[in-house]
Amino acid sequence: MRSFKDENGRVWVATALEEETPRHHGRWYLVFHPEGQPDAVRPVPEVRWKTRASAERTVRTMSETELRRRLRAARERSPSVEGSRDDG
Repeated sequence: MRSFKDENGRVWVATALEEETPRHHGRWYLVFHPEGQPDAVRPVPEVRWKTRASAERTVRTMSETELRRRLRAARERSPSVEGSRDDG
């Protein structure tokens, strides 16, 4: 959805994934992954949307400062994915 650089200059992608759930609201949630590594996701499950369109619109309008802040929190909660090049 949107690429940005972290505080070290590494490019990340902010996007949304859909959770398999019977509820109709809050199915989509924010995730980050290093550019070129879509399987090395860092989830941010507290940021949710009802539709993919809402997720895309919100991520597009988030400031880079907000994206970096959310990424830092996700990285602190979730260790690096085995085999990924994410050293943070």
